[in-house]
Amino acid sequence: MIKHFLLSLYFTCLSAAAFPQTAKSTKFPDGTKIPDWFSDSSKIKLANLGKQFVITAHGASADSNVVQTVAIQQIIDLAHQQGGGVIIIPKGTFMSGALFFKPNTHLYVSEGAVLKGSDRISDYPLMPSRMEGQNLDYFPALVNAYGVNGFTISGKGTIDGNGLHYWKAFWQRRKENPNCTNLEVSRPRLVFIWKSNDVQVQDVRLQNSGFWTSHYYQCNNIKILYVRITAPHEPVKAPSTDAIDLDVCSNVLIKGCYLAVNDDAIALKGGKGPYADKEPGNGANTNVIIEDCEFGFCHAALTCGSEAIHNKNIIMRNSHITNAMRVLWLKMRPDTPQLYEFISVENIDGYAYSLIYVKPWKQFFDLKGRKDVPLSSCDHISLKNIKLKCEVFFDVSPGEYDKLSKFKFENLDIVAKNASCDKSVVKDFEMINVRVNQKLIGSVR
Repeated sequence: MIKHFLLSLYFTCLSAAAFPQTAKSTKFPDGTKIPDWFSDSSKIKLANLGKQFVITAHGASADSNVVQTVAIQQIIDLAHQQGGGVIIIPKGTFMSGALFFKPNTHLYVSEGAVLKGSDRISDYPLMPSRMEGQNLDYFPALVNAYGVNGFTISGKGTIDGNGLHYWKAFWQRRKENPNCTNLEVSRPRLVFIWKSNDVQVQDVRLQNSGFWTSHYYQCNNIKILYVRITAPHEPVKAPSTDAIDLDVCSNVLIKGCYLAVNDDAIALKGGKGPYADKEPGNGANTNVIIEDCEFGFCHAALTCGSEAIHNKNIIMRNSHITNAMRVLWLKMRPDTPQLYEFISVENIDGYAYSLIYVKPWKQFFDLKGRKDVPLSSCDHISLKNIKLKCEVFFDVSPGEYDKLSKFKFENLDIVAKNASCDKSVVKDFEMINVRVNQKLIGSVR
């Protein structure tokens, strides 16, 4: 973890050297002040989490081949009954199905410890849940917290989804039916936190999830600090293993993380469908800062969508891209009303296949009988202080029902095989000091 922190610091300094005039903004893209809360990345201390419940001291077995769901859940329940405390996973490997944390309980995974998910879906009972912008009955995650304000996950150990069985089942189903949906193959997530405020996840390794890795729904004040999230893209691809899914959340700090998965690294969700903006349970993601991170292989470092209706005041800054397919992906669903606004990507370096990608996303398109097509728009999109090698500079081709406006590119140094840029697709498009393959592109409005 120290090595990763130093790498993040190095890449941040590298970007700052390329654009020394850059200072960390004190305002969100819409001009509102960033609260001091976002400047506090102090760690949660184990000693401050209350009474400690080491699972092996309370009936859990150290046998890594035995599913420990019942024993570990009883310990969580005991801690809750006694007024709260922290559930400690000691060094060793402990296998479990779905666990449900209660108010005033926390999870600590010790260095050298592995909390490993069962690869039997029967260990994850169907229940009311949220997936892909829908409220529905679905399988819970390995670690769940519903209505647990102040919940924390900490420690330098590993939470492992043991996902290979689920991945193989998914690809077999996709082979049988290329049009199968992501929900047709029963798969659990790794972490699901719902209606919980003041959440902090720090230092742990989250890996090999069967489905989305970490999903936060209807939460406020979330800090994800120095977490390493991985899932393979070879030799077996781990399908739909988004690292971090924010779903109707506000005030989120993602800092110092390493993210490399076979899907989107950070995806902003919130609902889908022709009337998604009217349906209870859906909503916006607002006030999100992503900084000092490194992105390994992923479909995109930052994605709006595909199940999203409104994202506002999103900042990704001071980060390094190692091998993303896209830096910024704005997924425009032609069956869903969407507004992506006041999004800033700044002080970034590295390599990605494309810098910005904006096109209609028609997977599982369904207007559900609606006669008119919902309108969508992206505005106040800013790319600033970016030094990037890529294959495609500007991969933007909106649909007929998408409106793009007020894009601003400033201080870009891009090396690209495809350097073309169709400025006509964006209304009010400003470029300042943009170089592509060392050619200066003048200011355009």
